[in-house]
Amino acid sequence: MAISKRYKSAKEAVDNTKLYPIDEAIELATSLSKTKFDETLELHLRLGVDGRNADQQVRGVVVLPNGTGKNVKVLVIAKGDKADEATKAGADVVGAEEIVTKIQSQNWLDFDVCITTPDMMGVVGRIARILGPKGLMPNPKSGTVTNDVAKAIADVKAGKVEYRLDKFNNIHVSFGKVSFGKDKLIENYEAIMNAIIKAKPASSKGQYIKNASICTTMGPGIKLNARS
Repeated sequence: MAISKRYKSAKEAVDNTKLYPIDEAIELATSLSKTKFDETLELHLRLGVDGRNADQQVRGVVVLPNGTGKNVKVLVIAKGDKADEATKAGADVVGAEEIVTKIQSQNWLDFDVCITTPDMMGVVGRIARILGPKGLMPNPKSGTVTNDVAKAIADVKAGKVEYRLDKFNNIHVSFGKVSFGKDKLIENYEAIMNAIIKAKPASSKGQYIKNASICTTMGPGIKLNARS
């Protein structure tokens, strides 16, 4: 794939031999953003854990102090009073079996987060093979299987993000938009890093954060001098 002149120029502006402090990294990343849309800032970490072991999993959620900058579409699968509660709380789509059928038959996935109540997990389980690979399957650990659907919706709309290991022991998570400015992006970054450091498994030995970098949606990676 051909490399654009814009990307090549941005890449040349980054010193790959340097570990940047987060404030310098964010300043550089945002200054190199020349696209016509508001790019997202992404954090990429490689951890010194082995996710194949159950006691070395790293997964959790954090509400970013300045939000994500994204208009998040929330689907709630619930019945009765909980469905009414979800509608009042601002869910974009609310339904029960008919929504599950729509996802099964039409592969409908026009939402960013799926929240459900514990009593509906048997129904939602029918679409686990569809939602799982897309990272959309509700999970108690991420707060998306709950009876307090109003709080779950509020957290998601306020900027709750989930972090979790991939099969290569990496974590990839977004933490805001270029338009936020340096100070707000640093606050969001610190919130995520504090949560991930706090989530360090007790069985993990040696260096926890092997390497870290940030980038914008269309920009080059910038290596960080991250805490470990």
